[in-house]
Amino acid sequence: MNNAIPYTDTIISYTIAAVGLPLFAALINFCLPVKSKAAGWISTLAILVGCVLSAIVFARVWNQQPQHVQNLWFTIGNTKVFAGILLNNLSVLMLLLVSLIALPVHIYSTAYMKHDDKYSRYFTYLSFFCFSMLALVVADSMVLFYAFWELVGFSSYLLIGFWFTKDKAVQANKKAFIMNRIGDIGLLSAIIILFAQFHTFDIDALFGQHGLVKFMGPDNGQWTFAPDRMPSNYGSVWTRGAMVTLPAIWQYIACAGIFLAVAAKSAQFPLHTWLPDAMEGPTSVSALIHAATMVAAGVFLLGRVYPLFTDTELTVLAVIGCFTAFMAATIALTQSDLKRVLAYSTISQLGYMILAMGVGAYGSSLFHLATHAFFKCLLFLVAGVVIHEMQHIREENNLDIDPQNIQYMGGLRKKLPLTFIVAIVGSLALIGIPLTSGYLSKDGILIQAFEWSEGRSAWLKLIPAGALFTSWLTAFYVSRLIVKVFFGEFRLLKHHPEIKIHIGDGGWQYRIPLILLAICSLFPLFSLNPFFYEKAWLFESLKPAEFMARENIYHTIIPIGVNILSVFVMYAAYAIYVKRNTFSFPQTGFFYRLSYNQWYLDKIYKKVIVKPILGLGKTCFWFDRNIIDGLIHSIERLSRKVADLTAWCDKYIVDGFLHLMAALVQSIGNFARKFQNGKVQYYLYSMLLIVLVLFILKILI
Repeated sequence: MNNAIPYTDTIISYTIAAVGLPLFAALINFCLPVKSKAAGWISTLAILVGCVLSAIVFARVWNQQPQHVQNLWFTIGNTKVFAGILLNNLSVLMLLLVSLIALPVHIYSTAYMKHDDKYSRYFTYLSFFCFSMLALVVADSMVLFYAFWELVGFSSYLLIGFWFTKDKAVQANKKAFIMNRIGDIGLLSAIIILFAQFHTFDIDALFGQHGLVKFMGPDNGQWTFAPDRMPSNYGSVWTRGAMVTLPAIWQYIACAGIFLAVAAKSAQFPLHTWLPDAMEGPTSVSALIHAATMVAAGVFLLGRVYPLFTDTELTVLAVIGCFTAFMAATIALTQSDLKRVLAYSTISQLGYMILAMGVGAYGSSLFHLATHAFFKCLLFLVAGVVIHEMQHIREENNLDIDPQNIQYMGGLRKKLPLTFIVAIVGSLALIGIPLTSGYLSKDGILIQAFEWSEGRSAWLKLIPAGALFTSWLTAFYVSRLIVKVFFGEFRLLKHHPEIKIHIGDGGWQYRIPLILLAICSLFPLFSLNPFFYEKAWLFESLKPAEFMARENIYHTIIPIGVNILSVFVMYAAYAIYVKRNTFSFPQTGFFYRLSYNQWYLDKIYKKVIVKPILGLGKTCFWFDRNIIDGLIHSIERLSRKVADLTAWCDKYIVDGFLHLMAALVQSIGNFARKFQNGKVQYYLYSMLLIVLVLFILKILI
């Protein structure tokens, strides 16, 4: 056992138990009958105990000495690959966050999925998904990290396509799986490059406090020690032996591979189009995927390997994050599917996190990851309640409607009072209104983005400006969603005035998760000061050492300007969609179609990538069917003809000649046998005949 850093057996044991319990639950559920209701409580109990253990691990490791334990896994030649557990601030934060989000989702799912025919299979997949994500965040080896990264993708594939009898669900999970494989290729390439350069897969040795990557950078065309990064005690920092210096291009390729992985998992442009389609899975699955598990894995990876990126590469990340946030927000403005609006909201908020990483706001990025997990999970569970009740109305009245279409809703605050209240809390947190956790984390990103842009080119100043404008777009589309669902009149009654409506907030399995998540979406969980993000305990622990709080006017202007205008935008949405005493946006025109059709990116991908690939596949199929198979069939027919000719020759030439010789020998034998009949006169005749023949031959010759 190799103890790189001191650790306690208890912490490691608790970590292993917290990670292993969901796997144990998945194995038990796998053996249960498919409709067994015990599966839900087995999985819920496992994640509950895991959550308690994660909280203990978090309390003991947070802001303390990191804990790292590893064992030799396998050896290839002279290369030893270790596997173990790495616990630092980032990993224990994610360990606790995943468990905290998974717990209310499990409780909610016991009611939400109780009528499903594949109840135990659902919880088997859900527990396996949680195990994969929990193991991912504590893995200390890039090899082990990659293995669990793949398991997260595989388990999400199972959950997204859980209702596999629906064609849309099958298409959605295939799309998610294939697009994530693109990112996986990038991650695998980056891991190989890192190993070629540093001869280790150890995450702590590569990216830790004294990690090798921190002291490396492109220099004169080589990826080598950067003078501005090298510490004075360099000799005591690196003890891993000789290193092969690679051309600088490999550092860029490694960063590009990491970005592909991040873009695929965290749904960033251009690999974001799978996430809205993933809404075909159960809503409880959407809540878990969008909150703190699968899509958070990309941001977590970026946090793990953050020292690898140079300033230029971080700027590229900031540009892509800003563009993704803006693009997704514009698309959410016009969507009518309740879950699809929230999906594009997730993409937009993930764009904020990537932007924050790009501008150096590492702590704010992870802070927003944590706060976003609670209010986005809350909003998806709210959506689940609304959709469930709309389905109940549809089935009770035998209607042909889409229960997820917000155009059929309205006025539901009277029928679903608790759901309405928690939806307001989650929406305000998503917009970033004061007294919510979302205000604290988004405030930090916007302020630090403006600070970063100081002294940079005019083009780069568009990044914080774009993030600011996106926050107002967020206020509008979230307000539009809330007022269309909960305010005004129930629009379905206008078309079907005779329908019966018997709906409610549901039982305790719905109510308790909603209340818990709503409380966690408010400011006290993260800071006793609701207005200054710098006072948040999570940010204080993750902020850079050189951070100086409230040193310029941005700390005052940005929060005031953002929130005042956000309030006006929220009222505008209410006036447009409820009071209808002001202007309304045109439902035609280029910009509306651009938003409604999701910037045509899916259509472009189908036309530019999917159709050519399918065409190439059809061409290859035709070539295989007609050329390759045709050649093989021609050879087969020729072989048969040759075989037939050979058989004929064998039968009639070879066998015929043999039969002819046999018949000739037989005839000669029969003829000669006539002279051996035992009669003397025949012998005399024979002798006379021979003498005559010899006499004639002598005369002739």
